[in-house]
Amino acid sequence: MPRILLAEDDEIIRVSVSDRLKQYGWLVDEAEDGLKAAAMAEKQKYNLVISDIRMPGLSGTSLLNRIRQQSQDTDVFIMTAYGSIDDALECLRKGAADYILKPFDMDDLIIRVSRLLDIQAVKARCASLEASCPVAANRLIGSGPAMRQIFSIIEQAAPTNATILITGESGTGKELAARAIHQASPRRDKPFVSINCAAIPEGLMESELFGHERGSFTGADQTRKGKFELADNGTLLLDELGDLPGPLQAKLLRVLQESEFERVGGSKSISVDVRILACTSKNLQQEVAEGRFRQDLLFRLQVIPITMPPLRAHKEDISELCKNFLREFSSSHHKTLILSQAALDCLRSYDFPGNVRELRNLIERATVLSNGPEITPFDLPTELCQQCANQDIGLNLAENMAIAEQICLKRALENCDGNRTETAKALGISRKNLWEKLKGYGIG
Repeated sequence: MPRILLAEDDEIIRVSVSDRLKQYGWLVDEAEDGLKAAAMAEKQKYNLVISDIRMPGLSGTSLLNRIRQQSQDTDVFIMTAYGSIDDALECLRKGAADYILKPFDMDDLIIRVSRLLDIQAVKARCASLEASCPVAANRLIGSGPAMRQIFSIIEQAAPTNATILITGESGTGKELAARAIHQASPRRDKPFVSINCAAIPEGLMESELFGHERGSFTGADQTRKGKFELADNGTLLLDELGDLPGPLQAKLLRVLQESEFERVGGSKSISVDVRILACTSKNLQQEVAEGRFRQDLLFRLQVIPITMPPLRAHKEDISELCKNFLREFSSSHHKTLILSQAALDCLRSYDFPGNVRELRNLIERATVLSNGPEITPFDLPTELCQQCANQDIGLNLAENMAIAEQICLKRALENCDGNRTETAKALGISRKNLWEKLKGYGIG
C-alpha cells in the first residue's frame, strides 16, 4: 500500500488534501512544518512526499534535499503559490517529480499523484523482471497421479496468502511449482522475486534480502533495495532456505510476523506486503533436530507443505516431458527431431537420480549429438544404451550384434576422450576401419 507524507502548514489545506488522498486507499501521514516532516521521513519510508514550498522551520527546497539524500526512491511533489514558480522550477532541477500551483483543482492533484505512484510500480516491476529473466520460464508438466495431486494442492492454496514450503529432491521442479503458485494467485500481475540462499555468501545475504543504505559498509556507494522491497505486493521465493545462516533466520522470522524491516545501516522501518514461498532439498525436521534450523521458523513457513515427487515416482510423465523438451531444443538448436520408441523405453527403464533436470539435460545432449531425424538409444549416454541392450530385444542376431558393436564403439571413444587413433588401438582395428564403422552408425 503506497504511503504518502503530506507537509503543509495551512491546516485547512492539509486536512482537505489528506482526506481526499485517503479516499483512494493511500496511507497518509501529516506534518505541519518542514522540521517535523524531515524527522518523520528519517523514521519511515514513503513512496511520495507532498510538500508546500514555504513552511516554518524548513522550506520545501531544503526538505527536498534531505529526502533525496536519504532515498532515491521517494518522489517529492511540490505545492507552490504563483509567486514562487521560480523556486518550484529550481526544485524540479534538484530532483522533484512534479509541482502544482495553488489554488489547485483537487482532481488535478489526484491525477498527478496517481501517475507518479503508477510510474513507481512500473519501475519496481521492471526491476523484478530484470532480476528474474535469467531463469527459464518453464512450467510444471505431468498428468500422472503424483503430479495431479501437486496441481490440486496448488489450485487450492494459490488464491490464499498462506506461506508454502516446497520440499523435494534436487531437480524435481520446486521453483517451477512456486512460479505456478504465483501465476495462479491474485498477485500474478505483481513481482515474482527469487533468491537462492545457498548461492550468496553469508556476509552479503542480509543486504540481498533487506537492502542497504549508502555508506553502510565498504563498497555500498549507493542505496539499494533488497528482495523484500522488490517483491512488495507480489511473491518472494526463498530458494534453498535450509542454507540460510542462523542469525538471519531470527530476522526472517521477525519480518514474517511483522511485515516490516530495516535496511542494513538504516533506521527507518519499511513495511511490505509480500507472499512468502520457500523451497529446500534438505530435511528441515532433521536440521531442526541437529540445531541448524529454528523450529519456530519452520512452523511459520510450513503452513501448507508441498512435496515434489521424484521422477522415478511418475515415470508415466516421461513421454510428455520429452516432447516438451524436444520442442524447446528444436527451436534453440534449429533441429527438428522425434524420440524413437526404443529410446523412450530406454529412458523409462532408468531411475533418474537427477530427476527432471537430468532428463532435460539428456534430451538436450541427444538433440545436439544426433545425426538423424530420430533420437535412438545410441544417442543416449553409454550406460543407458547398455541398459537398453540388456533388455529383451528379440532373437535377431544381426540386430543384437550391431547394438553390441555400437555400445563398444561409444564406450571406447569415451575412454579415449574422442581420440580416434587411441580408440582404434584400444579396439584392435585400423583407424580407417574405425572411421568406416563410426560413419556407418552415424556416431560423431
